[in-house]
Amino acid sequence: MAQFFVIHPDNPQQRLIREAVKIVREGGLIAYPTDSCYALGCAMGDKAAMERLLALRRLDPKHHLTLVCADLSELATYAKVDNRQFRLLKAATPGSYTFILEATREVPRRTLNAKRSTIGLRVPQNAVALAMLAELGEPILSCTLMLPGDDEPLTDPYEIRERLEHSVDLVIDGGWCGTEPTTVIDMTDGVELVRRGKGDVARFGF
Repeated sequence: MAQFFVIHPDNPQQRLIREAVKIVREGGLIAYPTDSCYALGCAMGDKAAMERLLALRRLDPKHHLTLVCADLSELATYAKVDNRQFRLLKAATPGSYTFILEATREVPRRTLNAKRSTIGLRVPQNAVALAMLAELGEPILSCTLMLPGDDEPLTDPYEIRERLEHSVDLVIDGGWCGTEPTTVIDMTDGVELVRRGKGDVARFGF
């Protein structure tokens, strides 16, 4: 049975943040708020938790998972970023963007796109997510909380709890997040728009 935490969207209660991070560290799978929509997340180094995430979403190994990072410097630890890419990333983070980049050796290989050695990375503009990331001290391996057969992501924490109470270890009610996923930009070879989402694409010339 999943635990259910109601965390203030602007002033997260540190006690609940610590408890949420403890669940992640102990191998838990969580549903948590971001600046685009709710996400599923787990510790990036936990193989069993990652497999639960993939099974819940029915994702194949070719799907890009995302490392949700605390800030731009942490993002640069897990992705190979040149000066031009860094300038673009700096202008767009934090925000509702996911960037596909070549991963560094810091990223567990099983989390990467099998053929390309790439990973999705992003820095959210959400107080609850950022508080968890600061407490955890490393990225959260994540994907959008959209279940098989659904047309859009789940956004009501009480519906999330009802549908996932036996599939995840924690549901965080962090308020309304919307249903629009992130804009996805592939930066491995130039700048390519993969998915138009919540983030404004004009800054990338699209």
